[in-house]
Amino acid sequence: MKIAIISDLHANLPALKAVLSDIASFNPDQIYCLGDLTDAAPWHNEVIELIKDRNIATIMGNHDERIAFDHPITPLSKHSLREQQARLDAINYTKQHITKDNKAFLAALPATIRLETEGMTILLVHGSADNNEEYLYEDAEESRISEMFRKEQVELIVSGHTHIPFIRYLRESNDQKLPESVAQNLTGSFAQKTRLLINTGSVGRSKEKDRKACYLQLEILSASDGVGLERLKPVIRKITYPIEETIRGIRNSPVPDFYADFLENQEQV
Repeated sequence: MKIAIISDLHANLPALKAVLSDIASFNPDQIYCLGDLTDAAPWHNEVIELIKDRNIATIMGNHDERIAFDHPITPLSKHSLREQQARLDAINYTKQHITKDNKAFLAALPATIRLETEGMTILLVHGSADNNEEYLYEDAEESRISEMFRKEQVELIVSGHTHIPFIRYLRESNDQKLPESVAQNLTGSFAQKTRLLINTGSVGRSKEKDRKACYLQLEILSASDGVGLERLKPVIRKITYPIEETIRGIRNSPVPDFYADFLENQEQV
């Protein structure tokens, strides 16, 4: 079983097209999207239409929710004054120009997707299992991550939202109950690694210095080919795309130049 997982497209159509082309060579059984289809570039309608045309199962990101239900835009203290204004202008631009059908599509997206495949249980989220605005970084506190896995009873959680990819294995503590699929016959280097947290990174607005479009390729081996997490083969893919096309598209649209400057400035996070 092979799946590809993309996230945080942020209306960047050239990046999405490049990623989908790369995914085609991987030939997955299914593609999933962790949300944030809109804002930060001018192609929100085109991106949504492409996701619909490809029948890509998608969950609701925090930007999608804000657009779908016209939530107010609250300034974030972590942003500079320039970014606060750019964020306000970009979101308002999307709200004004998104089609009725595409807004309805965003409103109907689920909060999470739970997959049962090859004896594995996988939870797809945007931010965290509890909140699409929670940031789960690679150095998140072990207690917070363990609590989430205990609650959800899954082997793997895949998230987006931070725009920074990682693959983090977690060791099982004595007071945690394992799902049956990983509780038996654990051996070798995976003997104590019974949970896996992955962030896909961002297709359209990566915060890594190279600014490449990023997504997850995941192969799930059958039970006869291994035990526990050794059956999961995750690969973070980074794809070069025509970023200059995206930069020109932003500068030639009402989307604030802040987002073009961000893509050009590889030191900015």
